[in-house]
Amino acid sequence: MSSTEPDIAILANLINKKRKILPDLDVLTFVTARGSEFIDDTRTYQQLWSNGQKVAHGLEAENMNLGDSFALIALNQPEFVDTMVGSSILGTIFVPIDPRTKGKKLSFMLNHAECKGAIVGDYAMENLLPVLDECPLIEWIWVIGKSAITKISRRNKNFGEILSRSVSEIEIRVSDPEAPMQMLYTSGTTGDPKAILSPHARFGFVGSLGPTLGLKEDDRPYTGLSLTHANAQLITLGTTLHMGLRGVFSRKFTKSKLWDITRLYGCTTFNLLGGMTTAIYSEPQKYNDRDNPVRFVLSAGMPANIWSEFASRFDCEVYEFYGAAEGGLTINPPGSGPVGSIGAPPDALIGRIVDENDNELPANEPGEIVFQNADGTCPIISYYKNPTASSDKMNNGWLRMGDIGYRDENGWFYFMHRKGGGIRHNGDFVNPAFVEKELAEHPMVDDVFVYGVPSSNGVPGEKDVVAAIVSTDKATFQPADIFKTCVEKLESNFIPSYIQLVDEIPKTASEKPQERFLLEAFTVKDPCIYPRD
Repeated sequence: MSSTEPDIAILANLINKKRKILPDLDVLTFVTARGSEFIDDTRTYQQLWSNGQKVAHGLEAENMNLGDSFALIALNQPEFVDTMVGSSILGTIFVPIDPRTKGKKLSFMLNHAECKGAIVGDYAMENLLPVLDECPLIEWIWVIGKSAITKISRRNKNFGEILSRSVSEIEIRVSDPEAPMQMLYTSGTTGDPKAILSPHARFGFVGSLGPTLGLKEDDRPYTGLSLTHANAQLITLGTTLHMGLRGVFSRKFTKSKLWDITRLYGCTTFNLLGGMTTAIYSEPQKYNDRDNPVRFVLSAGMPANIWSEFASRFDCEVYEFYGAAEGGLTINPPGSGPVGSIGAPPDALIGRIVDENDNELPANEPGEIVFQNADGTCPIISYYKNPTASSDKMNNGWLRMGDIGYRDENGWFYFMHRKGGGIRHNGDFVNPAFVEKELAEHPMVDDVFVYGVPSSNGVPGEKDVVAAIVSTDKATFQPADIFKTCVEKLESNFIPSYIQLVDEIPKTASEKPQERFLLEAFTVKDPCIYPRD
């Protein structure tokens, strides 16, 4: 790249360049499933640029300046990406928030990020309105959707008004790729979430990894993960825009319609996270499971014990990878590493397994997974308004993943559990994936998540095993049948101590089960808690 050529690590520059080469390519398709019907909307590079300009003008009219932040509370829909482009043109910072977020968590995010405004799907207004009085910094609201705008105590517009205007072109005001593009909140599964101050360069770098992640020029990626999460936004959207592919996005994740969507749109690959894998695998087998165009799934957390069965059932390969919104990466392309391995770091990174004193551990000994850049420097992490957490994440010059794993004698990495998050039961560590696989195959189980609660025996560090289950038919659910299956298929320490029957497994925008809500709801006196006899 010459010194005068705009840096395409900056999203606005990328879209401006691509629209001059491929103006009419339907680069993005957004799908809404309504029963057996699929309704879609598309965006070309030219539309993204034109709409981005209109959004930039609209933000400027709201007195948004370089570095000011606003919330983006929406499902996967075209306006989400229009807004990303417009914010990149103007140099504002958008704060993507899962539209299911409500109450104290929502007000915390809006206030913590100092949002001056909010762009909100009309379906999320019922969550925003109750906390608006707690968020005095918010001056304006744009509503996406056709629903009438109810009385709001802040100046407001419909997003359609913004896109209906004719505007002159604003020059891209971001020149430094290290300037902040967005605040990506962590899941907050154990407390208040942290906001990663993520630069334009991070979106650009991950977007450039398409070939590294197995994508080819004729691939059509798909995801049902939320664009408010780094996986869908950086990996699927970023690589699609950078490579000029034709990406497909569900409005929200739907396991029952996933394969229908891939068939209808000819999608050759899609993203999976661990919790999604079990949910998809638990779907009843169908005659046409193998009849799909998917070449490979890009998986983060494919349980080793269903890896081969999943690939065989759906006639696709598994490309396993590991990483976080903050950084770090290992990859295990199909046919490269062992089944169950998260892979090995690419050439740009150094990965190690270390003990609590940062001593590198020998093969097959568990410890924390950490990373450095290939030149020995540490990736820079900045949590907004949290210098202590930022420093801890980069302690002693290594990016701390907070995950426990090990490396085999050939250098392949394996993930075990979150630091402090293992289930130790009767002296043994229980692998929840083994339990989840057996339960997912039971005809009474629609979804399942296995976690631990403090052991009834009172032994420090010990936990009882709980299987939280969504039943295919709650009215006829028979816990005795579930326990019988566990006794037949699992070793004794892996058999759940309790079954917790729930209407749904609470999950984050990345479909990660939120254990803390299940823990809060757990009490042995609850009629929906079934102890093992």
